[in-house]
Amino acid sequence: MKRVRLTLHPTDSYAPALYERLAGGAAFLDRVRIENWNVAKPPTAFLLRLTGDYRRFEAELAAAEMVDAYELLPIAERECHCFLEGRVDPAARSLFETFTRGSLLTIPPVVCHDDGSNSFTIVGTDADIQRAVEAVPDDVGLVIDAVGGETVAPADARAALSPRQRTAVETALELGYYEVPRTATTADVAAELDCATATAAEHLQRAEARVLETLFRR
Repeated sequence: MKRVRLTLHPTDSYAPALYERLAGGAAFLDRVRIENWNVAKPPTAFLLRLTGDYRRFEAELAAAEMVDAYELLPIAERECHCFLEGRVDPAARSLFETFTRGSLLTIPPVVCHDDGSNSFTIVGTDADIQRAVEAVPDDVGLVIDAVGGETVAPADARAALSPRQRTAVETALELGYYEVPRTATTADVAAELDCATATAAEHLQRAEARVLETLFRR
């Protein structure tokens, strides 16, 4: 059996409007994980874990045409489980189903990143994993983050970061942003990334928060 860590970046019909809100489209959500799902047949059901001002998301769930039912189950002041059931476009459903065929198992959670991508681990035979990777549509970005490893769940805190966050942190490290004393500023990181200073700062802050959460909450 093989273990592979993937990052997908669905677009257009592969990324429903609600998914876009969960993956970076709602600034009041700090972290979104899909902890379980059932796409065997309509309606589709998801169990999410939301971190942030999740109460603001309830109005969007109530207004979403694709959502037939939902329930928020608070865990803490800024964290909850969210069960939702509804209809998913055929393209989005087929993308999920790609990783359920044959021997394949998807290891929860699916971590949604603020750049619209999501990361997860699959386990299965070499042949089934290869077929799944080849079946990912051209309109969906695909990055293979890691193959194998000592554990089924990602042991490296970097797996919690989106590609943009990893790039921002790697750039900051190279420039000396994390040295003591610092030899680079957020503006220097932004210039290297060719983005606004506020954007670079947000990438770094979210990356730092996710790494610390992964290390200490585990």
